[in-house]
Order: sequence, then C-alpha cells, then structure tokens
Amino acid sequence: MHIKQSKFGGWEHNLQLANAQVELIISLDVGPRILSYKTPEGENVFKNYPEQMGKSGETKWMIRGGHRFWIAPEDEILSYVPDNAPVKHEFLGENSIKLVNTGVDPWKIKKEMTVTLAPDSSQATILHRATNESDAPVEIATWGLSVMAPGGLEIIPLPPLGEHPRDLLPNRTMVIWPYTDMTDERWRFGWKFITLRQTDKGAPMKLGLAHKERWVAYLMRNALFVKTFSYEEGRMYPDNGCNFETFTNDEMLEIEALGPLQKLAPGESTEHTERWYLLDVPTQPDSLKERALADWIELQLKRVGL
Repeated sequence: MHIKQSKFGGWEHNLQLANAQVELIISLDVGPRILSYKTPEGENVFKNYPEQMGKSGETKWMIRGGHRFWIAPEDEILSYVPDNAPVKHEFLGENSIKLVNTGVDPWKIKKEMTVTLAPDSSQATILHRATNESDAPVEIATWGLSVMAPGGLEIIPLPPLGEHPRDLLPNRTMVIWPYTDMTDERWRFGWKFITLRQTDKGAPMKLGLAHKERWVAYLMRNALFVKTFSYEEGRMYPDNGCNFETFTNDEMLEIEALGPLQKLAPGESTEHTERWYLLDVPTQPDSLKERALADWIELQLKRVGL
C-alpha cells in the first residue's frame, strides 16, 4: 500500500494511490479529478482527452476525462465552473487523500473529494462533499461523473419483474432527455438489465433512473468496472428524481451518480459516496443474452463481495 508522487499525462503533480490489486492516479494540478483507475497489468478504464492533458489555467471548463465532481442540476454556469487550477490536498492516513477546490464566484461552492483505497482489495471509496460558501441559500446536489474508455458495454440492473394483477403500482422511474432516441441500436431493454454499448457512431444520448439496485457496471475487453451508490427513500433528487444518469456520444460513455437535492444555507454541506471495484476478466460472458450475462455478472459481483 502506498501513496507517492507521480507524473501522468503531462502533469508533474499527481498522486498515485495503490495496493497490490489496483492503482489510482489523482491530479493535484487540476480538479478535483481522478485521472486513472487500473489493475497492475490492465488498461485505464477511464477515457482521457490527449489534447487537454498536461494543461491548466484555461478560462473555460475542460472535460479532460477521468472522474470529475460536478454540481447538479446541470447549469451553464454552476456545473461548468472551470476546475483548471491546482487543488489543495490532505493525507488522511496511508490510504486516503482529501482534495479541496475552494468555491469561486459567482456561486462559491467548495468541492471536497476524499479518495480512500482499501488495503487488500480493489475497492475505492469516493466521497463528494459540496459546501455553500456564499452569503445566500442555494439548492444543489453533488454529482460524480466517471468518463469511461470507449468500446465498452454498460450494464444497468433493473428491479425484479412483478406479476399482474398482484403488482399494480410502478416500481421504476425512467427520465429521458430530449435528444435521446430510444430506438437506437446501442440500447437493449431486457427483463433483467438495460445495456448501452459505447461505439464511435451515433448521436449523443442520455437517460436517468431512480436507481435502487445499488450498482452499475461497465464491461471492457479485459476489465469489469463496478460503481455502487445509494438511493435514499423520501429524499428529492435532481432531474425529476434521478440518482443515476448515463450519457454517451461517439467518444465515451459516462456513469453518473447523484446525491439528494438539498437547499443549503450559508456554511451547510451536502454529499454522496460512491464505491468502485475493478476486476480483470480475461474470460468474457459466453453470450450477451440476458440469462448468460446475468449468470456471469453474478459471479463477478461475488468476487468483490456484492
């Protein structure tokens, strides 16, 4: 287990947080942002944008890639506040780092991202906390966006099927953005999962859920990334009730978790926590048909204790 300085992507100031199973690269020059998450012999599961790497100080927001911390609901100013400056950091032991981006005008929302790596597994715990440092109340939610490398398959579990006429009330909420084509062949809507394939063709699409199944996964050529997050009953969430959203275009796919929507008085904070797991999977499922995929991913989730 170690934390050490590391060069990455043209930046001099990064931290490598690693154990025998995985490593994370965390930027200190921009952010808060996690640039890489990989096994020792594997590839980074996050997409990076080469033309934006190693740079800082831009006046406009830059996607860059990796995992970032935004504020919801999406707003042209609030969400797109540039995070192109160095962040403060604090070591919270041998396996935990807190990154701080002080709030700037006009909203003055301070962002804190605490990254903790389990000593003997791939589990990374990511705490996102936003604090209102302005003089007026603001209603916001924390929002963690993981920009996944291209070419993978997103696997979104659905609640168990019910029966008619026993189950008369709905048990799932789906929110669809205006530019999303539900007939696009990248989607597959099954009885067990929604799957979304990232390809280099097709228009942007976005979908959100009130997601109570705890996890979402992304299957790549040799790796399986799993993100877990919670749904708090009785709380309000952004975008008509979404604690999970996904976006894709011809370059990447985003797995997005959101915290509850909360009105913050000056000095108050709100937060959400994600847990990530990463597995090398040299053996892929025999088929992407629902039954074979369900059996295969159940075995993978057991490997990480889910």
